[in-house]
Amino acid sequence: MSDMDKIKYNLLLVGGSSSNLALAHRLIALAKASGQQLSIAILEKGREFGSHIVSGAVSNPHVIKKLFPDYMENGFPIEGVCTESFFSVMGAYKKWDAPRNLMPAEFKKEGYLILTLSNVIGWMANRLKEEVKDIPNVTIDFFPGFSAHEVIYDGSRVMGVRVSHTENPMDDYIYADVTVFGDKGFLSQDVLKNFDLRKNAQLWSVGVKELWEIPQDLSNKVWHTMGYPVLDGTFGGGFVYGMKNNRLTIGLILSLDSPNPDINPQQRLQDFKKHPWIQSLIQEGRLIKYGAALLPEGGYYSLPEKFAVDGAIIVGDALGTLNQRTLSGVDMAMECGYQAAEVLIEAFRDGDYSQAKLNQFQKRLNNTFVIKDLYESRYFRQAFNENPRLLNSYLPTVAKAVDDGNPMVGMLKVGLSNPFRAPFDGLRVLSLFSGTKDIGPVRYKKCHEHIQPDFQAPAMQNGQPFNKDTIYSREDAVFYANTRYHEGNMHIDEFEATTCMRCISRYSDQGKLPPCVNDCTAEVHRVDEIDNVRKHGMSLENCIQCRTCEIVCPEENLRVNPTAQGSGPDFAGL
Repeated sequence: MSDMDKIKYNLLLVGGSSSNLALAHRLIALAKASGQQLSIAILEKGREFGSHIVSGAVSNPHVIKKLFPDYMENGFPIEGVCTESFFSVMGAYKKWDAPRNLMPAEFKKEGYLILTLSNVIGWMANRLKEEVKDIPNVTIDFFPGFSAHEVIYDGSRVMGVRVSHTENPMDDYIYADVTVFGDKGFLSQDVLKNFDLRKNAQLWSVGVKELWEIPQDLSNKVWHTMGYPVLDGTFGGGFVYGMKNNRLTIGLILSLDSPNPDINPQQRLQDFKKHPWIQSLIQEGRLIKYGAALLPEGGYYSLPEKFAVDGAIIVGDALGTLNQRTLSGVDMAMECGYQAAEVLIEAFRDGDYSQAKLNQFQKRLNNTFVIKDLYESRYFRQAFNENPRLLNSYLPTVAKAVDDGNPMVGMLKVGLSNPFRAPFDGLRVLSLFSGTKDIGPVRYKKCHEHIQPDFQAPAMQNGQPFNKDTIYSREDAVFYANTRYHEGNMHIDEFEATTCMRCISRYSDQGKLPPCVNDCTAEVHRVDEIDNVRKHGMSLENCIQCRTCEIVCPEENLRVNPTAQGSGPDFAGL
């Protein structure tokens, strides 16, 4: 193929993410000021921009203010501004809102914006289309329903991506001077592996979320919770966000580096909803949507060694800039895009797309709040990983005390039952949370390496009666994710069928199903018995593209690929 026949742009953005769209907005502003000629393409695997975005967020607006100084007047989609925030410990029957003076600072969200990120992404894409009309030196092509399936290399240089699979692959190549990966690992993982950039494993959690319409107005109120129903040693917690128009976001975030092979996130969310407090919010309500997505939570020590290679930059969730301690992801990702744009305008001006030039992005980001905050929080996950007592013993003790009406007594019991260990644990945790004590680099195992086939979860306490009409099976939940697939959309690879059979047998010996089945957030994976042999089967039409199965597969025998032709879930408004 001649250069004249190639589909080529100056910049190719893989994924309609908050980082990539922030990058595009900042870059066209810089191009408008400088007169730099630019051609840009943005690929989005969902049928519309935002349709594969699950996140609900309570976000510091500082980066939004930089990008859109008039955001409060120009229609930027805000669900509310937090006026009351709570940190709550959940027993099986009651909840305890920690007094303000005992709340960790990171849970105090007053003044932060409550956002539905899918709406924000749609708005940013539409605003970009309008703004570029007044910049004659810049063209942007938007490609919703087009997913990147393969990275194109020329030696050590990224040249672009392949957008589908046909008999003539050259027809499906999109080339670019620079390709930016802002996805959650669908394709960026290949760049990281190809150049051996991530020396330490990424830790992942999965967030499951429902959107409800309720009779009462809880707008501008925010709760973050620990305790019930996550009392099996898994790191995680719940959230409840009150939004405008009598809508309510209810969700759980569960870390996948758990020993439990049966986290079952969607059903755990239903357990959360059975709690009397949640029931009091939703009993007369109506479920609108359901969805799930991965969150990168390894933090500072899971960042790649380099953030760029020849011809490519990695930003946002592809880097892993979410700060789990402060629950900050959107502003971190947007700042990545903002800083990358500052580097790219110079690269396009100079015609220099080398790693040395593009990695100025890493140097710039190191001087922003993004890396500084991640560094301060660098030991947050390690505090829980090194001390199982925090989640296996101390948290359940306090949660039970909440049910007994004496949360402070629960804290006292923790100290009295471990008079020598508990004070030391407390001081150690505080030093790790604050980052004041340096213990050197932390090494993580991959999430699936933590799973124990013989793990026995503690018995779940039986809660009070609940309205069965508010609780949904995984099969029913798929309906509320609005999944639609084209025929033949085979987007999950199973590499070796015999490997799955061995895994099924190993878990069957423990009277269990394998993690891919138990932890699926929809109803995709199953065990079929064919001619007295137990085999792995999939109902791909149910998949909501969360990638949880890929992360928890004990044999690394599954890969979730981006859907084609805009197939998959529709999370718009979730």
